[in-house]
Amino acid sequence: MAMKIRLARGGSKKRPFYRIVAADSRMPRDGRFIEKLGTYNPLLPKDSEERVKMDLERVQYWMDQGAQPSDRVSRFLEAAGVVAKKERNNPEKAKPGKKAQDRAEEKAAKAAEAAEAAEAPAEEAAAEE
Repeated sequence: MAMKIRLARGGSKKRPFYRIVAADSRMPRDGRFIEKLGTYNPLLPKDSEERVKMDLERVQYWMDQGAQPSDRVSRFLEAAGVVAKKERNNPEKAKPGKKAQDRAEEKAAKAAEAAEAAEAPAEEAAAEE
C-alpha cells in the first residue's frame, strides 16, 4: 500500500482549512485517511504558530513506514527541521515568453539611451566651467 502524507481540504467556500493526514495514495484528496497528523490554516499570518500544527512524532513514524510527503507537506517539514531541504530549480516554464523578453530588451535599450542623453548635457556644462 503506497502511503502519502498530504493535505485534505476542509472549510467552506473561499475559507480553506486543511488537515495534514496519512492516507493511501489511491484514496481521494478529501476521502478516507488513516490518521490525522496536524492542521494547516492558510488564512492566518505566516508568523503565527497556529498556522501549521503537526504531531512530529507521528509524522516521523509514518515516514519510517515508507510514507512520502507531498510537496507542500515536505515544505512544512523542512521548516520544522524534520526533513533536509531539497534543492529546487526554477523550471523552464517560469521564464517569460519570447515577446516579453523582446519587450524587456527594448525597455532596457530605451532606458540606456535616456541615461546617455541626460549624461551628455551634464558633461557639456562641466566642460564649460
